[in-house]
Amino acid sequence: MAVREILKMGDARLLRVAPPVAAFDTPELHALVADLVDTMEAAQGAGLAAPQIGVDLQVVIFGFTRNERYPEAPPVPRTVLCNPLIEPLGDAVEEGWEGCLSIPEIRGRVPRAQHIVVTALDRHGKRFELELRDFAARVVQHE
Repeated sequence: MAVREILKMGDARLLRVAPPVAAFDTPELHALVADLVDTMEAAQGAGLAAPQIGVDLQVVIFGFTRNERYPEAPPVPRTVLCNPLIEPLGDAVEEGWEGCLSIPEIRGRVPRAQHIVVTALDRHGKRFELELRDFAARVVQHE
């Protein structure tokens, strides 16, 4: 739909706590997801959250077929998470290089839980769980 401006580190809007999505399967939510996709692709990103484009909602997208910023990375299915909750499974942590579209030109080694479960709603309001281990994902439940 539209490529939106990505807010940069230092913008006070990035410090706000985004409220959860309350209305699903609406034209407004579908338009927001389309804008997130267009913006992420234009910036060659791997993921983007609604607050990064100035929208205070708990919506995150990620995924790509091929990404020039991560040429070694295998394809990741496009995924939309509304109101995500992340739970580490176990204590194992690994470090990996990460970047953020709101902090351009900078990458850092970031510790992340090696095994997590993400519980979220899709854009239609259906609950699902996504289990990620060693950066591989599988849907473990979709209601």
